[in-house]
Amino acid sequence: MDAAVFEVVFTIPGAQSLKDKRMVVKSIKERCRNRFNVSVVESGDNDKWQLGRLGFALAAVGFSEAGHAEQTIIDYLYNDDRIQIVEIVRD
Repeated sequence: MDAAVFEVVFTIPGAQSLKDKRMVVKSIKERCRNRFNVSVVESGDNDKWQLGRLGFALAAVGFSEAGHAEQTIIDYLYNDDRIQIVEIVRD
């Protein structure tokens, strides 16, 4: 069994307040949990209303499956029009 752990840092250009940010971050977390069966946590930048940081963790049967699942999630996030990815940190 293998695991993938990574963090995604992104901007939320449309956010005008922390409330706007929270709505976007909450939506992304719920969608990723439901669609990919992955653990997601907001891992920093809690007080910056245009910057988000989410940590992801998932388990897979093998190394290639973990890598494929990680890339699928990242591709999904790149296609979300509400955010712009700034950095991806892989462990």
